[in-house]
Formats: sequence, C-alpha cells, structure tokens
Amino acid sequence: MTTERTDVPRTGGERETLRAYLDFHRETLALKCAGLSDDDLRRRTTPSALTLLGLVRHMAEVERAWFRRTLDGQDIPLVWSPDRNFQVAYDVADAAPEEAFAAWQAEILIARDIEAAAPSLDVTGVDRSGDEYSLRRILNHLIQEYARHNGHADLIREGIDGTTGV
Repeated sequence: MTTERTDVPRTGGERETLRAYLDFHRETLALKCAGLSDDDLRRRTTPSALTLLGLVRHMAEVERAWFRRTLDGQDIPLVWSPDRNFQVAYDVADAAPEEAFAAWQAEILIARDIEAAAPSLDVTGVDRSGDEYSLRRILNHLIQEYARHNGHADLIREGIDGTTGV
C-alpha cells in the first residue's frame, strides 16, 4: 500500500488532471487504512455501520462496476455479490483484509488499463440499466465517490486512534 499521494498538477489537460485527482483519492483511502490491525479495519467508531474495511470493499465494487462492467462492457458479477447488492461489501464480520485490499488494488489496475486504452474522454459505456456514460462522467463520479467516502474514512480513523489530517 502506498504511503504517498499523487501530486495533482496545477496546470495541464483535463484527462491528466482527472487521472491525478482519482489517484490522489485512491491513495488517500489507502493512507487512512495504513498501519491498522485487522480488528481496527473492522471497527465501527460512529453510530453508522461503516468501517474502513467496508469502504475498501465497497470501492473495489465501485471500480469494477464503472470501469469493467459499464465502460468496458464486461459481463461479470460484482466482487462480493453475484446479484448486484452493493451493501454486501460493507459486511466485514468474516472479511479478510488482505483479500479486500488485493481485490481493490486489482480493480484499480484493471480500471487504469481500461481508462488508458480509451482514445478520449468521450468514449461511452452502458450500465446495467441501459444508461450511457462517458469516460469523463465516470472519472468525475469516481473522484466524487472517493472524496465522499474519504470523509467517512477521516471520521472512522480519528475514532480508532486519533489520527487526523492524512
């Protein structure tokens, strides 16, 4: 797992900036989880059922759903739910952290390959509902999704050991 984050360029093209922000947010979630025990990764620190491990598992599902299933048109199930139930990822009672992090990192690598192979941000894919999405929209959505969940991760991590500002 990374201990540093991508330096988002202050100038540059749209695609380069979107890639950098997405990687920055992926790395932020990894940093929020760094150095914690398996029990800490499963720990609930708020009235919510969210845990850091659940967030990692959820983001593996999100990466797969948007890049592999929607943009690339792969007919594959979600990582932890064959019936498209995104909530299954949050059930971490018996989840193995090393499996979750490996799945998440594998989905990120595949997502990067799919994104890099797309000739432009205007390339589109179709989700399971039949709605069409451009790569531009998908990248923006993933940035937003990570940013929102990194806010959750901030609160969870602070509740575990007081760490803030990562």
